[in-house]
Amino acid sequence: MKKLFFILTAILITTTHLPAQDILQTANEAYAKGDFTKAIEGYEAALKENGESAAVYYNLGNSYYKAGKIAPSILNYERALLLEPGNGDIRFNLEIAKLKTVDKIEPVGEFFLTSWFHSIEDSLSTDAWSRFAIACFILLIGCLFLFFFSRKILIKQFGFYAGVSLLVLVIFGNIFACNQKKSLTQRDNAVIFVPTTTIKSSPSDSGTDLFILHEGAKVKLKNQIGNWNEIETADGNVGWIKGSEIAVI
Repeated sequence: MKKLFFILTAILITTTHLPAQDILQTANEAYAKGDFTKAIEGYEAALKENGESAAVYYNLGNSYYKAGKIAPSILNYERALLLEPGNGDIRFNLEIAKLKTVDKIEPVGEFFLTSWFHSIEDSLSTDAWSRFAIACFILLIGCLFLFFFSRKILIKQFGFYAGVSLLVLVIFGNIFACNQKKSLTQRDNAVIFVPTTTIKSSPSDSGTDLFILHEGAKVKLKNQIGNWNEIETADGNVGWIKGSEIAVI
């Protein structure tokens, strides 16, 4: 009876994954043939079926880019990069897509140590940093064992200094993992999804016109009132935009 149960469970799991695999295969074949509209439909369907995937977001971004739709391509590259921040291919294609945008926004200068910290943090994903921290913690336990139970001075010294180093790595690994997790859950960045929009001084059509943004520009979400979102650009400009004119990353 148990054997029959496991067989039926295995069949159920296999059959539930088959449609999603077929969708992806169809989308990949459409992309290879240059039918980017069909590829986009397939990748969008795969995301609805299976949930978020860096690979699918990346392929979807490529499809939108090939179809000449820059804002959706940037949106999906950004979503892929959230899941795999250390992926060089995603980052490269995102930069290529940004070259097609009208707004060339120069970010506010950042302290070099902060930039260095962020570059290390973005080299791995949340799960990878978590595994790194766990591995370092296990090694730390081994070093503590050497320090407390070894009778040789050299081994004790090695256990102490290696343990201190591993403790620092555990702390930073957890900090990086938490920051990456925060980026995934907060989703406080968005992409302009209309050809052009005027940013207002207040959440109202009667607000003063501050500046103009074009499709594909990335903004940070700061506040929301009704259908209006307060946004900040990379160069520090702040204003209000309608929620219908942006897509959250």
